Amino acid sequence: MAPALGRDIESSLGTRAEEPPLGAPARWPAGRLRLRRLDAGHPPTFAEEVRQGLTASPKVLQPKYFYDELGSLLFGAICALPEYYLTRAETEILHAHAGEIAASVNGPVRMVELGSGDARKTRLLVDALLSRQGQLDYMPIDISRSALEAGSQELLSTYPNLRVTALVADYGEGLRAIRAQHPQRNGHAKGTLVLFLGSTIGNLGPADRAGLLREVRGMLPAGDALLLGTDLKKPESVLVAAYDDPLGVTSAFNLNVLARINRELDGGFDLREFRHLARWNEEEGRIEMHLESRRDQTVPIRSLDLEIGFQAGETIHTESSYKFSVEQVEALAAETGFAVARVWQDSGRRFASSLLVAR
Repeated sequence: MAPALGRDIESSLGTRAEEPPLGAPARWPAGRLRLRRLDAGHPPTFAEEVRQGLTASPKVLQPKYFYDELGSLLFGAICALPEYYLTRAETEILHAHAGEIAASVNGPVRMVELGSGDARKTRLLVDALLSRQGQLDYMPIDISRSALEAGSQELLSTYPNLRVTALVADYGEGLRAIRAQHPQRNGHAKGTLVLFLGSTIGNLGPADRAGLLREVRGMLPAGDALLLGTDLKKPESVLVAAYDDPLGVTSAFNLNVLARINRELDGGFDLREFRHLARWNEEEGRIEMHLESRRDQTVPIRSLDLEIGFQAGETIHTESSYKFSVEQVEALAAETGFAVARVWQDSGRRFASSLLVAR
């Protein structure tokens, strides 16, 4: 996740005009922070994907739309729940092994992150890399501008030798932009360490996750690396509890996507008439999240000039979270041009952080 990217990013990534500075205009010295919103290829908008997903059979909404400002805050609360072990397990790995991870890649490197969120776990690797190389260029890619802003402000406040170029984009769009900037390594360029943490890869089906890893491999010269977080397979009772907590935080997180449609698209969803469902699909090896209609109803989405009919018990599939074995990670790496160099696990063997090296 390849040469340093930063000096000429404004003229080379095909971006819109620069977003307003984060925080007070004079807060950060020139060159320490850039925020870019990419528009290459005109990807589908929230409105277009809502129309497509809710007129499909079965109905579906993309999980990337969970993460508006409120959704990002709710996900932060989920990560603190005792049932949601994933964040604690991965944080344990990074606390214990960040130095080993940093030492496992040929430096100096820049760091690219897919789906950075609030960057709390990222800082463990920032610490380790700054200890080794003194300075670091960090490029987070996320569709949530609010999450990028929060994470960038926190990191820049803590690390004076960090430079951040934040890309508001989906993963493929951001990776292609980076690849276009520096398609090949040269003798003066830095290597790259890509982070894909949190088992976010589990939100993608088999073809999509292989496609994304090929995109990552396509912007990495041989020898550069991807640190991939994957949630490991475990008993169904543990998995379901992680996605259906008794406090109802995950339910609120799931229902917020309907509230977002109401806010942004003048929708008419009554959230009390839908309920959160989490279930284990043994055949597919994944937890599924759904929103189930409690009754027969018709919901208007006025800005789309749509009325969506629901039968009692009909669901909207909002997220899949695939679970993996170490062998499945090794097979995925081999399929997409990587080799697994190291695997670290937490003390409960619930989660794996795998270092994939581009072949």
